[in-house]
Amino acid sequence: MVDVIGYLALKVFTAHVTGNLVLIAALVVRGGPPTIDEIMAVPVFVLAVAGVWFISKALNRRGAALVRPLLLLQLLLLTVTLTVAVIYDPAANPRGVMADVTASIAISAMACQFSLLRLGMPVAPSTAVMTGNLTTVVLTLLDTVSGGQQLMKGSADQLRKTLPLVIGFFVGCVVGTAAVSWFGNWAWSFPVALAALAVVLAPKAEITPPSF
Repeated sequence: MVDVIGYLALKVFTAHVTGNLVLIAALVVRGGPPTIDEIMAVPVFVLAVAGVWFISKALNRRGAALVRPLLLLQLLLLTVTLTVAVIYDPAANPRGVMADVTASIAISAMACQFSLLRLGMPVAPSTAVMTGNLTTVVLTLLDTVSGGQQLMKGSADQLRKTLPLVIGFFVGCVVGTAAVSWFGNWAWSFPVALAALAVVLAPKAEITPPSF
């Protein structure tokens, strides 16, 4: 949801580093120099991930103990994104300074989410890499319904974990697009609400952070 809102409102991918790298390369080769926000997206993501690592070290926690504090950090970053977007209306000038600032904060929030998965829930499937998740869904579904020897280890369990993520990601994109169309900058309140819900559910170790 954050990625589609960021792309529609700010013209930059906030959670899809691959997409930003592709855009930068394509613009350099065929379309002239990339814009500042596209150039900033990758280093901002890297710095945000590094920042989460330092925060985690400072907290002296690891594994599941990191989930709640990192979810709180993500909620804070998304709330700041919403606040800046509502006050400064960066969507009115997607190439302006405030759009770059808003995008950077949103990118940092997504970097926090991805770092949380790696540091706090390393066995959980990714909430953003839908190419890999969709591949897993297809392979495990075929394994599950075909019977006989399975090509994928624990196919039924992997399908149970991954299929809701693919469906949730698509639904989130649809809801995010509708939110931008109907509510403008207030669309950022939707991922804020989901992040707050994730914080509430955090004590349950089996809960996977939702895809925003």
